[in-house]
Amino acid sequence: MVKEYGPVMALNGVDFEACPGQVTAIVGDNGAGKSTLIKIIAGSVRADSGDFELGGVPVKLGTPHAAAALGIATVYQDLALCENLDVVSNLFLGRESLAKPLIGPLRRLKEPEMYRAAAETLESLSVTLPSLRTPVAGLSGGQRQAVAVSRAVLWGSRLILMDEPTAALAVGPTAQVLALIRRLAERGLAVVVVSHSLPEVFSVAERIYVLRLGSNAGVFERSTTKPQDVVAAITGGNALMEGMIG
Repeated sequence: MVKEYGPVMALNGVDFEACPGQVTAIVGDNGAGKSTLIKIIAGSVRADSGDFELGGVPVKLGTPHAAAALGIATVYQDLALCENLDVVSNLFLGRESLAKPLIGPLRRLKEPEMYRAAAETLESLSVTLPSLRTPVAGLSGGQRQAVAVSRAVLWGSRLILMDEPTAALAVGPTAQVLALIRRLAERGLAVVVVSHSLPEVFSVAERIYVLRLGSNAGVFERSTTKPQDVVAAITGGNALMEGMIG
């Protein structure tokens, strides 16, 4: 796919594939094109050219609504959660289950049904929270990430895009989020993770795409690749960046 911003070539003929039941990582320096690629798949940015397939079927992207209708969900760094609402309300935000009208346009929420569906989804992902009635403001960073991911699963997503899912998390919550990512793949979902942390990438991803200056710089299978090989692709063969693999 190709994307230009005036004289800047953000993506220059980038090829990318994410498979069901597999975690695929996208890595690269700042300005490599990672965010642009994710935004195009998420439908928030239109590619200038390129073909897209989902499950082997040609599809058109271009709006977040179109991407969501295809089963593509994106979990950004800000998570897009309402801190004053509880877990159930956040999981169903904008998609509340409503009963028949009481009087005129007045309708009530199907609270028991929503609570049950939320509990079943969280349990299926082995996510443990203090209470589903806890406001998101009272959850840890790792728990908030779990809520955002669970929302995508609840609504039947086939492809989940995660932008720096462990950014600013401590060691404990990071381990929980990485375990959650693995469980998503075990459920048969295609998971794409953008990350600057190669240790984390190598702990969860089966395939690693490297972008450099808007172009493909390499595709690596984790089982046959060393971190220094990925670093060399990121830097264009420059000296090993100890901070990225240590």
